[in-house]
Parts: sequence; C-alpha cells; structure tokens
Amino acid sequence: RPVGVQLFGANGEAMGEAARKIIDWKEPDFIDLNFGCPVNKVVSKNGGSSLLRDCPVLAQVAGGVAKAVAPGVPVTAKIRIGWDATSVNAPHVCRLLEDCGVRAIAVHGRTRAQGYSGEADWEVIGECAAAVSIPVIGNGDLASGADVALRKATTPVRGAMIGRAAMQHPWIFQETKHYLATGAHPEPVPAEEKWRFMLRHVRLAIEWGRYGKERTTIQSMRSRLMAYSKGLPGGKHLRSRFATIESVAQIEDLAAEHLAWMAERHLQPA
Repeated sequence: RPVGVQLFGANGEAMGEAARKIIDWKEPDFIDLNFGCPVNKVVSKNGGSSLLRDCPVLAQVAGGVAKAVAPGVPVTAKIRIGWDATSVNAPHVCRLLEDCGVRAIAVHGRTRAQGYSGEADWEVIGECAAAVSIPVIGNGDLASGADVALRKATTPVRGAMIGRAAMQHPWIFQETKHYLATGAHPEPVPAEEKWRFMLRHVRLAIEWGRYGKERTTIQSMRSRLMAYSKGLPGGKHLRSRFATIESVAQIEDLAAEHLAWMAERHLQPA
C-alpha cells in the first residue's frame, strides 16, 4: 500500500460501475484511468491514448468514474501529450480532467504516434503542471536519480514516474531516493543481490501459476531475466544462457557459476 487499479475504456457509466465493483472487491487506494497507452490492441478498442482525440468522451469517462467512486476513493489519470505532433493538447486535457474531479495526473512526454521513440518533451509536461492546481507527475526518459532531480529542478512537476527503466532495474527507486537525499550516486547493486532477486521473482511467478508450471513460467520470464542481468559482468554470456533456461535449478547453478567466476576475477557490477 498504497496500491491502485488502472482501467481503460470509453463508456463512462460502464467504467464507473467497474470501478465500484473493483473497490468492493480489492479496496484499492485509488482508481487510475488510462488515457496514455499507445498499443494497438488498446487503442483499437477506443481506449488509452485514442481518447486524446475525443475530449468530450474522455471527459465523460473521467467524470463518470470520479462521480461513481466519490468521495471515498480518489481518481487519477495517465495521459500522453497528444495523439501526434499536430495535436499536442495535454495542457487542455489536464484542465479538463481537473474539472472532472481527477485528483492527480501523470503525463508521459511523447505523443501516441511516437510510441517510445524520440525524446520525451518535458517542456509540454511543465506546461501541464503550470496549467492545473492538482499534482502533475512527469514521466519519460527517467533512468536515474540524476534524471529525476533535473526534471524536478527545471519543471513545476510535483512528482516523477519511472516506467521502462524499472523493468530492467527495479532498484532505481531506492537509488533515486538516495540521490535526491544526498546528491550522490549509490554504490552499484551487488551481484549477489541481483541473483537473489531474480530467483525470488521466478519462484513467486511459479507459485502464482499464471503461466503454467515451472518450465513454461521460466520460458515466459526469459526476457525479464535478460533485462535484470544488465550491468553484470559477462552479461552477454548470461543472456545467451537465459535464452535456453527452463528450471529453477538451472538458474541456481548459473548464479553459483557466475558469482564464482566474478570472485575469481575480482569483478563488480557496473
């Protein structure tokens, strides 16, 4: 805690009903509305960033959900700066969301057309933060504590959201807190800790059972394990090994082998 549940859709009444059911079921601390997702399977259902092209429907959804869950559960939203470079409308959308009762907005600094290419436009994110009185949280191209500190110092955002960087390096949050508190970069995460984390993640995923039994679960996690290995000495070799790994025992053996190899050469993570 706190934990929120994110919804997407284009029907305010149905979304409001869904939000109430989720609150009764899981008691989240907030409901988040997804007006930012760029992927086709969401946009094709008139969800995510597609509503940036239809502000009346966006307002209907936001207002419908906010009214349905008021006053107990706050509603937040995630948006992009616009559909494409010719329709950057995020400051207007932020004002609209504030009027609908949304309590905080996360703004990703790219258009839907950009996907994840190019650079995030923090100037527009700053304009969004200046346009409303509710908190605006900036998102895009944040890969270190120094990145977060820079954006907090140069824009009026009230917070920062880290996305893709956390998928390969979940320690980024504690490292960012350390940097903001001290102005110094923390020591690299020890290799032993990375391996403990990888094994814990795998075991939890197997216990959860969403991807089937051990073999199919680990096969589904290969790309995640490859991402976690970034920064470890011999990372290229590790990634080739992860491409064929199928059991917890194999991961344990690889961890022991890799840590012994590092110790022999007195190597440390980057």
